Amino acid sequence: MASSSGNSSSGSPPIQNSGSEEDLRNLMDQRKRKRMQSNRESARRSRLRKQKHLDDLMAQVAQLKKENGQILSSINVTTQHYVNVEAENSVLRAQMMELTQRLQSLNEILNYINSSTATATAAVGAEAACSRRRSFSIRGLVIAC
Repeated sequence: MASSSGNSSSGSPPIQNSGSEEDLRNLMDQRKRKRMQSNRESARRSRLRKQKHLDDLMAQVAQLKKENGQILSSINVTTQHYVNVEAENSVLRAQMMELTQRLQSLNEILNYINSSTATATAAVGAEAACSRRRSFSIRGLVIAC
C-alpha cells in the first residue's frame, strides 16, 4: 500500500503541476495578448500623432506660401513705386538744371543792366562834373575832362 500511496502521491503533484503550468501558460498568454493589444493601441496613437504632425506641417506650409505670396506682392508694389519715384526724380533734376541755367542767364542780364546803368549814371555824373571842374573819380578811376 505504501507503494500505491507513494505512486498516488507522486502522481498527484504532476497533475497539480500540470494545472499550475496550464494556469501559468494561460496567465502568460493573457499578459502577452494584453501587451500586444497595448502595443497596437500605442502604435495607433503614434500613427495618429504622426498624422496630426503631418497635417500641422501641411497647414504651416500653406500659411507660409500665402505669406510669401503677400510679401512678393508687396515687394512688387514697392518696386513699382520706386521706379515711379525715380522717374519723377529724373524729371525734377532736369527741370532744376534748366531753371538753374535760366537763373544764371537772368543774373547775367541783371549784371549787364546794372553795369550799363552804373556806366550811364557815371557818364551823366561825369558830364556834370566836367562842367564844374576839370577831372573827377569814378570807382577809383580818375577821368579828365
